[in-house]
Amino acid sequence: MNTELPLICIMGPTASGKTALAIALKQQLQRAELISVDSALVYRGMDIGTAKPDATELAAAPHFLLDIRDPAQSYSAADFRQDALELIAAIRQRGNTPILVGGTMLYFKALLQGISSLPAADPAVRAELEAEAAVKGWQAMHQQLAQLDPVAAARIHPNDPQRINRALEVYRLTGQSLTALTAQQAEPLPYQVRQFAIAPTDRAELHRRIEQRFLQMLAQGFEQEVRQLYQRGDLHPDLPSIRCVGYRQMWDYLAGGVDYDTMVSQGIAATRQLAKRQLTWLRSWPDLHWLKTEAPLAENLQAVISSLS
Repeated sequence: MNTELPLICIMGPTASGKTALAIALKQQLQRAELISVDSALVYRGMDIGTAKPDATELAAAPHFLLDIRDPAQSYSAADFRQDALELIAAIRQRGNTPILVGGTMLYFKALLQGISSLPAADPAVRAELEAEAAVKGWQAMHQQLAQLDPVAAARIHPNDPQRINRALEVYRLTGQSLTALTAQQAEPLPYQVRQFAIAPTDRAELHRRIEQRFLQMLAQGFEQEVRQLYQRGDLHPDLPSIRCVGYRQMWDYLAGGVDYDTMVSQGIAATRQLAKRQLTWLRSWPDLHWLKTEAPLAENLQAVISSLS
């Protein structure tokens, strides 16, 4: 294969087999390097619950953008785009092919289509909005958003205070709606791109894989992993790291909010909801080559290689 292959993106819902395919593809191409596209894998000390590639996998196929943030820190789509663009340029400079693999579709969108220049979070404005919501309720805040930005209000659920807060915060900081600002996209990615999505053809099979993997995480020590985070004392449930699927359910259990069996069922249900959201993104994603999780790895690998030539 020549070194001027297009940028390769491997997407898919959680538990669909993305990592195995990406590693196999890197080994097949030889001159290729992997970049993780996952908002949870950026955090150090969060290995089991994120299904982070293990030491053997990373020895065979190192991934960029793993373990680059402490769980107390944030990492945005804009941060990802900047880091990924720098990595892609460096990988190309070495004569290698970048392979981006993950399931955080917002990161893929930011990278491939550009990202608008939204203002940074302002703690004072957020606190002001939260205080207002404490008096009026988030339903009233959602109605306020509907008057200012009906498009965003239609997209954001009335029971999603985090996104309501952000949309109102943007308006108060800029005087413009979130919808108007996000329409002002930056320049798209200046590379040829090949995009692949891998997923089971049967939703029940995906649900089975999700449940099996969550139970496996528990057997591997997921509770102890989160307990170590919980005992640090500087982390809390509103952080992006602790809001990650699985972690917030285990955190609630450790805090005494639910019993163990409820935590397990809620963790599995939340992971299924994540997969559903990922598939919703993918169904409307342009220029995708679809691959089947159930197919042999060699068959999917050959399908990717054939589409690159």
